[in-house]
Amino acid sequence: MADIDSLPEFLASAIDAAKRAGEIIRNGFYETKHVEHKGEVDLVTETDKACEELIINHLKQLYPTHKFIGEETAAAQGDTELTDEPTWIIDPVDGTTNFVHGFPFVCVSIGLTIRKVPSVGVVYNPIMNELFTGIHGKGAFLNGVPIKVSSQTELISSLLVTENGAKLDKLTVDTHTKKLNSLLFKVRSVRACGSLALNLCGVACGRLDICYQVGFGGPWDVAAGAVIIREAGGIVYDPSGAEFDITSQRVAASNPFLKDALVEFLDDALFLSLYLKALLPKQLSLPTDRSAHGFPS
Repeated sequence: MADIDSLPEFLASAIDAAKRAGEIIRNGFYETKHVEHKGEVDLVTETDKACEELIINHLKQLYPTHKFIGEETAAAQGDTELTDEPTWIIDPVDGTTNFVHGFPFVCVSIGLTIRKVPSVGVVYNPIMNELFTGIHGKGAFLNGVPIKVSSQTELISSLLVTENGAKLDKLTVDTHTKKLNSLLFKVRSVRACGSLALNLCGVACGRLDICYQVGFGGPWDVAAGAVIIREAGGIVYDPSGAEFDITSQRVAASNPFLKDALVEFLDDALFLSLYLKALLPKQLSLPTDRSAHGFPS
């Protein structure tokens, strides 16, 4: 219970860490970057590594008994196990490709889970000077001002944001493109901003109405945004309509009015099974009984 009582303190510490990392991002934004590839399309820069080291060191000094999952350390060590212990889940630069190209949708994302429940979220875009925050049960804010999701009730009038994911094999691209092409006739328009954390925050503050993505990097992309969405009156769920799992690399988010319409459209056996098998061949095998994975039968 002490951990829950300490949420405001944890939030303040996360904001401090995010702003320190944000200064590094801001200073390097217009400079020449030294870029490495860690996957087909995923990039990593010296800034990613410096920011993650800064954030983890800062928070470890304050909370030496807490656990940590960082994108770059996970990529190097493969350690993404989530336990019941208070765990900081960190994406030091979400939108690294944007950062490399000088596109200003770049952020630091810091989430804290307690007993595996996302409880504190901080997403900071230092280029646009936007700080999104949320504490479980205490609301969500943008630069200290309360935010809430949109009140849109019709899919056809909604602004959708999604991304093509981290893999570019033909099956994955074809499946994603087919689904997206059909969605173009169901929504007002589509956006792809290059940062899942900022996409979720866009839904939280009502700029965007619906978001889905399958096959993103890991829990660091959604840990903070999930808190902020929920505290802004929105909902986060699996694209199948099942309960959201922070470790699943699958997410959908919207206001409560749009969930059923979005799930009905996304709940396509070919889309969910072929796409997921292409993305996660070793981690996931969908059985014939789809209800075993929380899918509607």
